[in-house]
Amino acid sequence: MVMVAIATRAAFLVACLSYEASSFSVAPQTSLKPSKAQRSHLGLSPSDNDGDFHSSDGSDEITHTRRSILNQGLVATTAAAMAATGSPVQRANALGTLPEFSDTNAIFQSITIDVTDKAQYDQTIEFFTKSFDGMKLLRQRNSGGGGVVKDAWLGFGPETLSTPPDFELPVSALSQYGGHAAIHLRYDPLATTPLYKRSAGEFNNEPAPGDSLAYLQLGVTQYRISQMVKSGGNVIDAFAWVNVICPAGLPVRAIVGVSADPMMFLAVNCQDVAKSEEFYAKLGFVRQEYPYCRLNKGQGQFEPEQPKKSVYVAPSPNSMGILLLQNEKRKKAVTPNPVLRSLNVVYAPPEGSDGAAPNLDPQFSDPSSVPISFVPLDYLEKEIKMTVVPQ
Repeated sequence: MVMVAIATRAAFLVACLSYEASSFSVAPQTSLKPSKAQRSHLGLSPSDNDGDFHSSDGSDEITHTRRSILNQGLVATTAAAMAATGSPVQRANALGTLPEFSDTNAIFQSITIDVTDKAQYDQTIEFFTKSFDGMKLLRQRNSGGGGVVKDAWLGFGPETLSTPPDFELPVSALSQYGGHAAIHLRYDPLATTPLYKRSAGEFNNEPAPGDSLAYLQLGVTQYRISQMVKSGGNVIDAFAWVNVICPAGLPVRAIVGVSADPMMFLAVNCQDVAKSEEFYAKLGFVRQEYPYCRLNKGQGQFEPEQPKKSVYVAPSPNSMGILLLQNEKRKKAVTPNPVLRSLNVVYAPPEGSDGAAPNLDPQFSDPSSVPISFVPLDYLEKEIKMTVVPQ
């Protein structure tokens, strides 16, 4: 009877999901393969081809979307129930247990934003959680008083790279599934130099402090411009979508649509897109199909097409990615945005790692001076348990 119930539920969900639109789809693509040395540093899978670059027409590869993975997960769930044994064996250095990340050993998981003013820190949390439907305060550290660094993580669902225990197919929403990206706000009360200062007066019209970051794109079901203004955001324009500077100085673009993870990608202005693409290729970021959050994929008036001469890269089609944009003023150097502390890559450490405390400081920067930090998966999972905010 138990197996009949499982099979019935599986058939029901497959039927339901077949009628749901997914914002993730992947076409054959050309991949730039990271070097063997870089893969070893990040704990990435070894490859038979040790060259720095690799081209493929994708004909021998099958790339799955998040929703198709959930479909296939039903089959795996049924098989596991039949076997009635322990958890399935993961391949060496697998990144968690979410099946949509089985093709990679590292993902772009979050960005860290530095804040040097407590009021600005509180306003930024309010800005994101009240302006964009579904965004929540996921985690927090040192939320009380005192002169210690305070941290807050914001996102649209659990960050864990394993299936959350309360997630149940087909009842649970994707917002309860794992693998969501996050914005990490870091407030240091001992810092004395302001990184972003809003303009005087009732409304903030101060631009972003630097142009290296074009915007963080969100695909949400609803946003509230009045709340953005109330929280201290600088609304640049809001015709078909909204471009706004958050109270901490991070540019944000929000589009009304549906995305498996509403935190879609970070757009970076580049002095030379080709050089930036080559840099990220060595970290395992390969060309992916540009993601859209509306079914017409940029052909309507409410979502723009992929910018010309831009390149979209990500470690996986199911993770947050980076849109590399050619700087409009090519002869003028890109100015780093000082509020960005780091772009954070979560990776599965190689087997036999000593488990020493990780160095979370940025290790190096990309050609646009975007700092890169590396976070071991086991460290992230421990931090999630220690800092999670009950929902």
